[in-house]
Amino acid sequence: MDPEMAVLAGTAGTTLVTLLTTEVWQRARDGIASLWRRAEPERAEAISAELDMTRRDLLAAQAGGDLESRSELGAEWQGRMRRLLAAHPEETEALRALLNELAPYAPADSSVTQHATASGHARVYQAGRDQNFGHR
Repeated sequence: MDPEMAVLAGTAGTTLVTLLTTEVWQRARDGIASLWRRAEPERAEAISAELDMTRRDLLAAQAGGDLESRSELGAEWQGRMRRLLAAHPEETEALRALLNELAPYAPADSSVTQHATASGHARVYQAGRDQNFGHR
């Protein structure tokens, strides 16, 4: 899988789980279900139901003070999104557009974990936001 698609899938899973406990949860659920409806129509209803169950699990975990459930459920959805994109790369742009649409609703305290490995003479540049390179 293309590394950029893997990052997109990871971002999508985390963003989705974060938004399931906000006022835009239905839009997030419907947007993700529509990806499956186009790519694998036979699974779309099941995905929508699984998103509803994930939301219930998250709300119950929040009420009980369970801090681990969000990251666990995020990892599950990251995997699902990665597998969807691996099987249907044509959905990459639709997913990117959905994430851009939902971005203003994501809580500001969302965190991203970055991992990189460089070997040989390679360089890795990572940024949590803007990254600028000037001429020397």
